[in-house]
Amino acid sequence: MKLPPKATESAFARLAEIGAAREGKALRIAVKGGGCSGFEYVIELDDPADDDLVLEGNGERIVIDPVSLPFLEGATIDFTEELIGARFTIDNPNATASCGCGTSFSI
Repeated sequence: MKLPPKATESAFARLAEIGAAREGKALRIAVKGGGCSGFEYVIELDDPADDDLVLEGNGERIVIDPVSLPFLEGATIDFTEELIGARFTIDNPNATASCGCGTSFSI
């Protein structure tokens, strides 16, 4: 792996706000085939697995499975609040195109 993904303080702060660690959960970032651009992100609270890459900060964890990891090399996981809503976002340097909603991409 060239550059592992990283997460911002804002992402970890939001996880702390919703109490993910208190519930024993981590934020899972996964990539699966589908979406309007070929691949889509799956972002959910989940139990960490033994083979996950674990990013830790602010007492919280973000996990990425080994199959999704190559698609997320050098990506930045963030939490943004905009007029249309608040959400976790992924700035992925590997994506050559993405849809307007930001949940699917192509490589």
